[in-house]
Amino acid sequence: MSERYAEVTQLPSPPGRPSKPPHYRETLDRTAKTASNGENAPRADGAAAAPGSAPVSPTSPGGTSTGPNRMPQSRFPRPIMSSMSSLPDTRQQSFDEIYGPPENFLEIEVRNPRTHGIGRHMYTDYEIVCRTNIPAFKLRQSTVRRRYSDFEYFRDILERESARVTIPPLPGKVFTNRFSDDVIEGRRAGLEKFLKIVVGHPLLQTGSKVLAAFVQDPNWDRNAW
Repeated sequence: MSERYAEVTQLPSPPGRPSKPPHYRETLDRTAKTASNGENAPRADGAAAAPGSAPVSPTSPGGTSTGPNRMPQSRFPRPIMSSMSSLPDTRQQSFDEIYGPPENFLEIEVRNPRTHGIGRHMYTDYEIVCRTNIPAFKLRQSTVRRRYSDFEYFRDILERESARVTIPPLPGKVFTNRFSDDVIEGRRAGLEKFLKIVVGHPLLQTGSKVLAAFVQDPNWDRNAW
């Protein structure tokens, strides 16, 4: 290969075209010798490539593209534009919608038992607190007091008014230690459970006349029913 390139003589350049410099043929000779000996050709910047390393491609990640149609590669991915129609509804809720009571809100509590009288005339009554926004009840919040015998009359009236509804039982009567704290607390819890079932029944809310009066009317008279 070296002898072949050595025999090449410099041809005269055509008119109007500058002739190649003298060192051009020497560069070709050195390139041919390097290729014949299996060595890597020198890089364009003058530095020698490492033995056994692959040539750098202009289009490889480490190369530099000089083509006119080559676009630079961006190392950051393009953002995905989402449609505005797919965004969730961000309508701001009002204070009442967030913290206000839900529809058909109803809360019943039996609390604060008190014992009245002396000897055989002693009895205990209980405070009934009702909070609601159901139209069947006239008041949104009310407080009344009822004794156990009032609950018995109330239950009997419900059974006569609403034959299609099974009325739950009241807590049983107690004949000894009726006014002890444990007995009174057990009865209070039983009356509250009974009242929550009855007041929360939709048929009794719309069909019973005594229900709202018993829960909210402080002047409720059991003999008027």
